Amino acid sequence: MKVTWQRLIRFVSTDGRILRGEPILPGPDFDVGNTTEDTQLKARVIEGDDIYDETGTTRVTDEVVTVKTLLGPLAPTDVPILRCVGLNYATHIREAGRKVPPFPSIFFKPSTTVTDHGVNVVIPKIAQDDQADYEGELVIVIGKDAKDVKESEALDYVAAYTAGNDISSRKWQRDPSRAGGVPQWGFSKGFDTFAPLGPVLVSSALIPEPKSLHLKTIVDGEVRQSAGVDDLVFSIPALIAHLSSGTTLQKGSVIMTGTPGGVGAGQDPPKYLVPGTKMEVNISEIGTLKNGVEFS
Repeated sequence: MKVTWQRLIRFVSTDGRILRGEPILPGPDFDVGNTTEDTQLKARVIEGDDIYDETGTTRVTDEVVTVKTLLGPLAPTDVPILRCVGLNYATHIREAGRKVPPFPSIFFKPSTTVTDHGVNVVIPKIAQDDQADYEGELVIVIGKDAKDVKESEALDYVAAYTAGNDISSRKWQRDPSRAGGVPQWGFSKGFDTFAPLGPVLVSSALIPEPKSLHLKTIVDGEVRQSAGVDDLVFSIPALIAHLSSGTTLQKGSVIMTGTPGGVGAGQDPPKYLVPGTKMEVNISEIGTLKNGVEFS
């Protein structure tokens, strides 16, 4: 599908308005995630209630404003649901001690997990005891309702891509004393702010072949994860086809496609999130999602 913008950011302008806009990149290598008040990034204001509109009702205007604070491209109210894929990189399957699943392993995050680029992820008290973890991921944004989609047509339903971080609480996920006999993903990954998204939506027209993308997760300056999207066990078209089987993927819903090896729990010794940790998820052609960590 073809939306009316190429890149979409959500931000606070220098005059105090919260807006959506098409960023005017100062150069081809500019990383939108590096935007600060000092960079003076300009953007053309996007008007229209439906950012996935293909008819021209939503449009990029001639009004140019300056970005003061970059937010995430999607607010929690913009996302009806987040579908997440576990065990979708062979390196992560090995470090988790699991087997390759016959079909995608799916869990859900509520929209209340969505949080902005540039803000702290807030770890609640019950997840602060050496268990909070990061997972850098490529994120798909569905632009029109999709049901029983053929794999060959799946990319026609993608409006955009962005970066995401599937924050996780490992004890609530895996510890039998808390999770029971099998890993439990819903509660352990569903706390408020546990799905940072950003820094920008990049339209699928600019990324016709997402398997060419490369993902890196950098924690406190150390590269912890690095993998090509072509390493996915289940490709993006395969995921959309499977997830839409008998189920409507609503316009605006998000699919987090899985994380490669290198999560904190897989380090020797494990390296969990603590107050002050700085996380960056960088994806080529998209940019860098940046978030800190605080304990509530």
